[in-house]
Amino acid sequence: MRTIVVGCEYAGTTTLSEAIMGWAKLTFGSEHFFHDHMKIPHISHGTLSEDDIKHFMALSPDLKEQFQRFQVEYHLQPEFYEDDDHHNVGFFIDEAVYAPLYYGYDQEGGRTWHARKIEARIMEMAPDTVLVLVKASPEVIAKRKKENPHPHDLVQEKDIELVLKKFQEQFDASLLRKRITIDTSNATVEESLAEFVENVKPMLSQADRVRMLLHQSEAARGA
Repeated sequence: MRTIVVGCEYAGTTTLSEAIMGWAKLTFGSEHFFHDHMKIPHISHGTLSEDDIKHFMALSPDLKEQFQRFQVEYHLQPEFYEDDDHHNVGFFIDEAVYAPLYYGYDQEGGRTWHARKIEARIMEMAPDTVLVLVKASPEVIAKRKKENPHPHDLVQEKDIELVLKKFQEQFDASLLRKRITIDTSNATVEESLAEFVENVKPMLSQADRVRMLLHQSEAARGA
C-alpha cells in the first residue's frame, strides 16, 4: 500500500499517519513506516538538535531549495518508491504550499508545476498510490496551535485559512486518481482511522488484497 498524507499543520497528518501504520501492520502483516520529514525545519527521521536546526535555518533559500529537491527526488527513486509499502507525509505537496509562504523560494509557483510532473511519474510507477487530504476547520487549527504548539511550528495564525485553501487546491488539481478526504475537526483519531479504512479498502491494489487475505489466513491458522 502506498499513501501520501497531506494537509495543513495541526490538521492531524502525523497523528493519522501513525494510526494508519498501525492498522496496516495488522492488516498486511508487514512493518510499515512513514516519511514525515519534508517540512522545514523537520528534515530528519530523527530529532535534530537545536544547534542543527539553527544551522539549517541559517542556510540561504537557494541551499534550502536544493536540499528539499534532493529529499523529494530521493523518495521518488523507483527502487524505493516501488516497494510494496511506501508512505509519505507532506512530500512534494508540502513544498508547493509552504515554499512560497515560508521558505523564501518558489515565489513564481514552480513547485505547483513540479508537483504535477511528480504525480505523472508516480502514476507510471505506482498508480495505486492513495492521496489523503487531512483537514480541519480554521477555528480548530487555531485552537490546536494555541493549546498544543509544535516545536518550531510553521503555519502562522493569520495564514491558516490561506494554507487550508492552498492544500485543497493542490488536492483538487492532483493527477493521482485515488483520493480520500478526512476532516478531523470533530473526530477522534479512531473515528478518522475508521473513515480512512472504509474509503481505502476499495482502492487497494490486487497485490495488496492478496497480501491481506494471506495474512488473515496465516493469522487464523495460528489462532
